[in-house]
Amino acid sequence: MRKGLLKEILKEYAILTFATLVLVVGVYVFKFPNNFSFGGVTGIAVVLGKLGGLTPSSYTFIINMALLVLGFIFLGKGFGIKTVYVSVLTSVGLSVAEILFPMSGPLTNEPVLELLFGIFLPAFSSAILFNVGASSGGTDIVAMILKKYTSFNIGTALLLVDVAIAVSSFIIFDAATGLFSVTGLMAKSLVIDGVIENINLCKYFTIICEYPEPIKDFIINDLHRGATIYKAEGAYTHAEKTVILTAMKRSQAVQLRNFVRQTEPTAFITITNSSEIIGKGFRGFN
Repeated sequence: MRKGLLKEILKEYAILTFATLVLVVGVYVFKFPNNFSFGGVTGIAVVLGKLGGLTPSSYTFIINMALLVLGFIFLGKGFGIKTVYVSVLTSVGLSVAEILFPMSGPLTNEPVLELLFGIFLPAFSSAILFNVGASSGGTDIVAMILKKYTSFNIGTALLLVDVAIAVSSFIIFDAATGLFSVTGLMAKSLVIDGVIENINLCKYFTIICEYPEPIKDFIINDLHRGATIYKAEGAYTHAEKTVILTAMKRSQAVQLRNFVRQTEPTAFITITNSSEIIGKGFRGFN
């Protein structure tokens, strides 16, 4: 195995491990003690834990392992090694946390504050996982199986399951817990979308200038980015101009903006936010 490839794999699994630990903290510290039941395996585990028998951590472990077995049976060994890793690490992490840091009740007496952390930490974790092509397992495995063997609208089916879990908290617990759970369900997807968008946010430049060579050299040699250059004509003055198009990460964008302003103060620059850039040096290019 090439050294560079091994480094990339280790980096990827370090990210998966970090995201999973964030998920474990959010679920164990904030979701389980408050009985927040907004969807997924952990939401089911909260409801089952109240009905008796085992703790939510134990139910999460059992359900996740059962779903992994189903995944191997119906999808084969290669159905997603990253998902398997995250699912096992989440289950083990919750069980270990229960042993090392037993919690008899909520961390604070501020349920709204705990709801915010109970929403944000798992959603932040899920966004990181989705961004590297993984998931937290659980009901996602059910979705994979349904997608392969049926024509169900999987998104709608999973949403209905999540809604049913959240609504059941009104019956199993009380009205306040039910309202918190429904709120968490509605906010979760918004937080995930927002985090993914910010992780992938890039800057797209359109630079209209008279002396393109220094700017082009800076983009290629200092920022190690590509650019597209073409000639244009000013509509009012009919003067010949050069247009430079390029895209890069936010940190690099600050450097380019400052360089252009210092090198050619009369250059016209437009900078646009973009969270979806597909191509070499960005997403979706191998």
